[in-house]
Amino acid sequence: MDDDTQIRTKGRFDAAYDAVLARWGGVTALETTSEFGLTRVHACGPTGAPPVLLLHGGGATSTAWSTVATALGRTHRVYAPDLIGDVGRSVPGDRRPRTPADLMTWLDAVRAELGLQRATLIGHSYGAWMALAYTLGHPDRVDRLALLDPSDCFSGFRAGYLLRALPMLLRPNENRARRFIEWETGGRALDPDWLTVYALGAAGSPRPRIVLPKRPSRTALGELHVPTLVALAQDSRAIDVDRVAAAARGALPDVRIEVLPDSSHHSLPGHEPGELTTILADFLS
Repeated sequence: MDDDTQIRTKGRFDAAYDAVLARWGGVTALETTSEFGLTRVHACGPTGAPPVLLLHGGGATSTAWSTVATALGRTHRVYAPDLIGDVGRSVPGDRRPRTPADLMTWLDAVRAELGLQRATLIGHSYGAWMALAYTLGHPDRVDRLALLDPSDCFSGFRAGYLLRALPMLLRPNENRARRFIEWETGGRALDPDWLTVYALGAAGSPRPRIVLPKRPSRTALGELHVPTLVALAQDSRAIDVDRVAAAARGALPDVRIEVLPDSSHHSLPGHEPGELTTILADFLS
């Protein structure tokens, strides 16, 4: 990507990113710092309310939480960071997270800088893996845990999903990213600004450096007593929903399973918010 194209792409990315943020309810941009760099965090909801930390999927940015954050922000203080090393407005430092332990150190630093002794964690896809891994390491710092169509928590991605994603990963461009999302969602209507954020982020330069997740052991899952919600997209092409539900039910001592009809992996969390936000609000209450 030449310099002029990169500048135009960044301009379009920023415009779409800001357009999604403009629809949040009273969003505030915060910044935290750690040994890994500067983290952009978007916050909404009343200060002093029970805190919720939202962790997005790979390449989705914190903007993916727009509708969920606005809904939960009526009763909770909501924080949504752009994951360090991924697409978005967080700025990695000289030391980048390279291992799952590094990511947990980064997330704990974000929590501490926000002044949160404890919080509810809600994660989608890759963010669900991060939320689960953090909770397993710090159960005393997590009130509740919600995993939305989680990847690498109870099983990996479907082989067909990975094969479809491969061209976008090897030779990324905007059109490939859009076609991939259209295939996975079955052509569902998505927020066009968020879709632009995702597609341009996938096509951008430099490429994000994602830490490969490590699936937790069944023994570790069996020792987790934090109340957990696993919300699955019925039409997900990313994971085997029945397999994940059975594995979660068999491994976690305190788990609630919900299957969201007419939803896909990438239509969560922000594009079919009605039932999802109702389930989340009930779980948090």
